[in-house]
Amino acid sequence: MSLKSPSKLLAAAALAAAFAVPAAAQNIRIGFHAPLTGFAASDGKTALQGAELAVEQINAAGGIHGRKLELVVQDDQAKPDQALPLANKYIGEGLKVVISGSYSGPTRAAAGVFQNAKIPYISAYAIHPDITRAGNFVFRTSFMGEVQGRAAVKLIGDNLKKKKVTLLTLNNDFGQALSAGFKEAAGKFGVQVASEYTYAMGDRQFGSIVASVKKDGPEVLYVSGYFFNGGPLVAQLRAGGVSVPIVGTEGFDTHNFISIAKDAAEGVIITTSLDRDTKLPEMRQFIDDYEKRFNVGAEMVAASTHTAVNVVAVAMRKVGADDPVKLREAIAATKDLSVATGRISFNALGEVYKAAQIQIIKGGKFRYYAVIDDPVLLAPPTK
Repeated sequence: MSLKSPSKLLAAAALAAAFAVPAAAQNIRIGFHAPLTGFAASDGKTALQGAELAVEQINAAGGIHGRKLELVVQDDQAKPDQALPLANKYIGEGLKVVISGSYSGPTRAAAGVFQNAKIPYISAYAIHPDITRAGNFVFRTSFMGEVQGRAAVKLIGDNLKKKKVTLLTLNNDFGQALSAGFKEAAGKFGVQVASEYTYAMGDRQFGSIVASVKKDGPEVLYVSGYFFNGGPLVAQLRAGGVSVPIVGTEGFDTHNFISIAKDAAEGVIITTSLDRDTKLPEMRQFIDDYEKRFNVGAEMVAASTHTAVNVVAVAMRKVGADDPVKLREAIAATKDLSVATGRISFNALGEVYKAAQIQIIKGGKFRYYAVIDDPVLLAPPTK
């Protein structure tokens, strides 16, 4: 047996140390924030489950060049003032990419922080237009609000053949963006906005709105909101004798909406990103795997966060996980990627074009109603 000199042993030890990384440090850490407590905790839990499922699937398939993904999760409570400290915490910890599984308020607040730090940031489903306008490190994998509002106009004017519409608009970033898109496109489809009533996030009693709607006599209602306020609103509309069709938004794409609205949910039509009757393999697999993993039906927010994680993973396979500038470039180059929410490609603003899935609630479940796939109508802005 030959003996090596002390200098050679030291050199060999130094070389081994240079490549020896603790197992925990080898994980690729992805920031993920969502409302895990507070009024939006149910959506936050669902969003987190979608991201966790994606991470589990990616890791089971070998991870990223042999390294496992790890979510670094923070609770933003759906509050913009919580977004700034958590964004700075992620940056201080050296994370190279962050995903928002939250609403527009905190996502919009954090977007500028990550842009200034040149850290890629993906909004999974928050819809305010200013989110991606924070800069070229910010992306969105779901519809922006104006696009979804335009899809609703086409649904009402072309599919439902209705013309006189009353808007019931949640008075926040979400509702205002949807309303703006709807009103922008209404004339193109001969749709008349007869009236619009707004309500606040915390409202649960809607007697005055119900009375006004009955007086106006619209042919259809376009209602924005989330399950916790949209559910009571729809239930009170039906209880008050309003029987016209109701078109809702992706904020209703949760079984919680059906649980709250009960029988009043039957027949409600929504614009969303998820088709429960899909034959698209990636969407079908997500729906089936999510139900098996969590013993509950899949929802839009989970599909959106699952999509965002997979966008990051595809980019990391191309350029690695340690250079945020290269990672941004790889994310921006995403083209025709099949994911849980359909087929997506990013434009110059970091927005995606994809078809709008139209679901109807039948027998207490979301079912296929239509698809709106109009590349001109649904085209997101590029600047």
